[in-house]
Amino acid sequence: MKKFKYNVIIAFLTIGALTTSSCKKFFDINTDPDAVLAAPIEQQLSSLTVNMGFFAGSDVNRYTSLIMQQFSGQSSGTQNNTQLYEKYLIQGSDENNAWSAMYATILNDAENIIKNANETGNPHYSGVAKIIKAYAYQVTVDVWGDIPFSETQKLTENTQPKYDTAESIYPELIKLLDQGIAEVSATTSNKSPGTNSTIYPGAFATTKANWIKFANTLKLRIYLHYSEKNAAFAKTQIDQLINSGVPLFASNADNFQMTFVNQAASRNPIDQHETARAGYLVANDKIVTLMNNKLDPRRPFYFTQFPAGSGLYKGAISGDAASQNYSKLHAYLRGFANNAYTGDAPIRMLTFAEYNFIRAEAALRFNSPGVAQTFFTAGITASMTDAGVSTANIATYLAANGTLVGTTDQQLSQIITEKYIASYGVIVESWTDWRRTGYPAIAPPANAVVPYVPRSLYYPQSEIDLNPNAKQKPGLNVRVFWDTRP
Repeated sequence: MKKFKYNVIIAFLTIGALTTSSCKKFFDINTDPDAVLAAPIEQQLSSLTVNMGFFAGSDVNRYTSLIMQQFSGQSSGTQNNTQLYEKYLIQGSDENNAWSAMYATILNDAENIIKNANETGNPHYSGVAKIIKAYAYQVTVDVWGDIPFSETQKLTENTQPKYDTAESIYPELIKLLDQGIAEVSATTSNKSPGTNSTIYPGAFATTKANWIKFANTLKLRIYLHYSEKNAAFAKTQIDQLINSGVPLFASNADNFQMTFVNQAASRNPIDQHETARAGYLVANDKIVTLMNNKLDPRRPFYFTQFPAGSGLYKGAISGDAASQNYSKLHAYLRGFANNAYTGDAPIRMLTFAEYNFIRAEAALRFNSPGVAQTFFTAGITASMTDAGVSTANIATYLAANGTLVGTTDQQLSQIITEKYIASYGVIVESWTDWRRTGYPAIAPPANAVVPYVPRSLYYPQSEIDLNPNAKQKPGLNVRVFWDTRP
């Protein structure tokens, strides 16, 4: 553990952690800022995994958590960017850093590793890079829709890549995952990842199983996204994957997440944002009320009490008087020990809890393998265990709230609402679930600048300025291809 912590710190200090602010200037898609191709492949992988973890806890995480009313920007003082984002004033210029972090850093790192690994006989490295690359593109598609894909990462060969349709990219991600699984499973590789990977660190003989399970579980997530676009396709692919017997997530130890440490510049990006901009974010009334109504035992881990020591939790609504009289983000997202925030909470990107809710929804809607109730119970249990809830309190909650009842649609509402609570702090996925299913019910805040909940984000202004293939959207109501719900 000490060796892993040391390597994480060195990775952060060497690479330079991605900012948690929208103020820092990053590079754009048309440049090659890293120039890490000549660096040892071990360092390239550290760069990739660190940057992926930081991206997943930074700007896009905040945008989508504010849209989905898990976070609120109702802080004290003058109006700040989180208040603007909460009322949907998210402009293309706000997104330059996130786009650049994805294309010029994460995807560039992944491509460099793949090229290096292919040239040096290191399929274990290229396999890991392809799996992360597939995840990165899945998130990017689900945020922006049509994006550059087939012509990217060619550096000076093509500085103005075309935009591929989101629908054409999704099948390519499955191919990437299949390639990644085959390559991490290779019987020989001159080098293998170890503690230099800040995601699934450790001896590769052990951790390659984690990468394979993650890749297969990510396939389930991707197939489920087709649920409204093409339910028959979603069912066929999900059933085939499950019935094939491939390894899937089996416990919280399989969570695809990035662990941080309590050291300067090495704390997680949510905690760094909270430290640098104290009070910019508070808990939202939507998620707090859902959890209050069920006496949810995750509340003392998710939120601070308000008033302090009262055992009560209070969320904010966009447009309320800006103040600090609300519960704030707490230990689950920031890490907490000895009455102080530690910044060592992981950034969770795909969890065992989510896997169980995927299986519950598939069993309910498509009669896919397994029993919806069994997976529903397992999803709640996994989330609560991960948060630190006691076994007795989990049992009490399940007795009161853990049984699926009513029509198929009512049971779907239960599944997605519990998934929404369990996905607190997970980038994008709750927004995707709402766009797919309409659950949990979300309405625009009274002070929203548009009369609808956003369906995708604008393209970054840097892309509009530099790439003639980028055409700005007419509004935030442009849908991703799988978003067909009325």
